[in-house]
Amino acid sequence: MEGDTIINMGFFIHDLHQQIQQLHQQQLNSYNEKPFIVYRGQGLSKASFEKLKKTKGGLISFNNFLSTSTEQNISLMLIDPRIKSVPFASIKQTSYYNEEEEILFSMHTVFRVVEIKHMDNEDQLYQVKLELTSDDDQQLRVLTDRIREEADGTGWQRLGKLLIAIGQFNKAEELYNALLEQTSDDNEKPIYYTQLGFVHSDQGNYEKAVWYYEQALEMKQKTLPSNHPSFATSYNNIGVVYDKMGEYSKALSYYEKALEITRKSLPLNHPNLATPYNNIGGVYSSMGEYSKALSSHEKALEIRQKTLSSNHPDLAISYNDIGFMYDKMGEYSKALSYYEKALEIQQKALPSNHPSFATSYNNIGTVYYNMEEYSRALSYYEKALEIQEKTLPSNHPSFATSYNNIGSVCDQMGEYSKALACYEKALEIQQKALLSNHPLLASLYNNIGL
Repeated sequence: MEGDTIINMGFFIHDLHQQIQQLHQQQLNSYNEKPFIVYRGQGLSKASFEKLKKTKGGLISFNNFLSTSTEQNISLMLIDPRIKSVPFASIKQTSYYNEEEEILFSMHTVFRVVEIKHMDNEDQLYQVKLELTSDDDQQLRVLTDRIREEADGTGWQRLGKLLIAIGQFNKAEELYNALLEQTSDDNEKPIYYTQLGFVHSDQGNYEKAVWYYEQALEMKQKTLPSNHPSFATSYNNIGVVYDKMGEYSKALSYYEKALEITRKSLPLNHPNLATPYNNIGGVYSSMGEYSKALSSHEKALEIRQKTLSSNHPDLAISYNDIGFMYDKMGEYSKALSYYEKALEIQQKALPSNHPSFATSYNNIGTVYYNMEEYSRALSYYEKALEIQEKTLPSNHPSFATSYNNIGSVCDQMGEYSKALACYEKALEIQQKALLSNHPLLASLYNNIGL
């Protein structure tokens, strides 16, 4: 969806949400404070249904206004009118189709998947029982906190983050530049410089990203004490970009600065301590120092296990990182075990098309590739590419990883024309995103035979 459309639709969505809230309050007494059942029929692709089956006991959210009926159809949902945090309302009196006894839920209503079973004598039909969640649901609270963490800030700042997340980088850049020009608050300027850094980093414009991150750092140095935790964020951001550029010694230097500040400014049991350890592990991995990398990633995991809930997405990051180390060290069964732990958490805690799934699928595919199970490897690589196609702009550097992976499998399976096409796509993306002396480019040239 285009950025302009999102902004315009926002007014409609806000208005409809408020109308549902008002109707919900007016109709509360008519529900007699007792749970009741509504129904909805929906077609799903086989792949989507397989994902749904894996989320049994977990949470599911619909990314639209959800129309249901008090008349039985195919799927059923148990809803409790006493749950005030979730607006829904009967629109029988206002709907064009008033005979359908329609109950309309507001956007992103969250349900728990209670049960999935075959319907009698119907091979292709399943009954899925969903139960409306409430504010005291622990798993929902963890997910909500994560979303708030990712979408922190004012309304316009959150809109900018959304535009970045859906790949509308030009619109995000336009918005943050406008906010930067309008503000005279020196505390706000680093926020906008940082977000502009994210915009350029996600597009592979790494030198511009470093410039914006350094501007944010300079502004903070004028207004904040030298040991403020925010400096660690800036050092991490700059380190990440140098890491992507293949300048590992510079990246390591910035990550170590971030770790030093984080240790001084945060308590020992704070989850943010895991981030610099995680990043340092990543650099050591890129430098081929796998034992040092594993040690850093295990420190990050230990901190996260002590400070986060068991299904927090950051735990999946640690499991993926440790799995990657074992993969590099040739311990494939251990690698696969950690990757599967990561995927299990992601399936419970993240939406089904979240970019993190692509990382997990690529990782699992690589283990199978190294075990010479090429058809299974290809299946996971294609899943990763499918998610990236839905969530990232076409020139995003992550595509190069997937194309290179698929090319490698096709090469091993003797499908040389497919392999070459994938390698060339990967090279085209990386030539735009990386410096001419980056080691990844040499690897791609070697694959193609240049």
